[in-house]
Amino acid sequence: MNRLELQKINKHYGKKKHALCDFSFEFTNGIYGLLGPNGAGKSTLMNIISDNLLPDKDGGKILWNGEETRILKEKFRSRLGFMPQQQNLYESMTAHTFLNYIAALKCIDRKTAEQEIPKLFERVELSESMDKKMGGFSGGMKQRVLIASALLGNPNLIILDEPTAGLDPKQRVIIRNMVSDLGKDKIIIISTHIVSDIETIAKEILFIKEGNLIDSGTISALVKKVENGEKSLESLYMQYYGEV
Repeated sequence: MNRLELQKINKHYGKKKHALCDFSFEFTNGIYGLLGPNGAGKSTLMNIISDNLLPDKDGGKILWNGEETRILKEKFRSRLGFMPQQQNLYESMTAHTFLNYIAALKCIDRKTAEQEIPKLFERVELSESMDKKMGGFSGGMKQRVLIASALLGNPNLIILDEPTAGLDPKQRVIIRNMVSDLGKDKIIIISTHIVSDIETIAKEILFIKEGNLIDSGTISALVKKVENGEKSLESLYMQYYGEV
């Protein structure tokens, strides 16, 4: 069983913007949805967990299976798969070349990468396109390439930042179904502001607002907190944020 523990994580941007406020939570194997509107602090949290951004000095601890990630360093990062929100892909590269490039960055040896990469393209249903340049890919195809890159090296912790951003409903369903098969023996954290993307696959939901964890729990427990109207996760989202 994997365990990721966040202890009082804080992050300021300048003197006034408090992006994360004493954020604490413990994750174990399964899929977690991190819900909140744009600007709530989701991407900041994702980038701190993935070691792409530092918390404030004395701004809390992150523990991976009981050990601080700042001490584990590369040992932790080798168990991590991260899909950023932006589709910063090299459009002149083929998808296959791109994954080889990511494998090199992850220090995965070439022989292992060449065995793993075709299986990943099959998993994300891009086998027929893996030798095509990514400049001609649709948004959904690019997202699937990024998911494949996050899965390289069979990580125990996978972080997906807005994996369905900008996609149409059909493409969102494809991505959702793909992710739902991954969470049996891994921790998967999905950041989104689209309730339907995670309400059927998440083990637990975390609501974040202005950098604060305002609520968390299983969907069945959370929907009981809806004050009026339909008992649904979407209704609770509207109750907390006033929007969908």
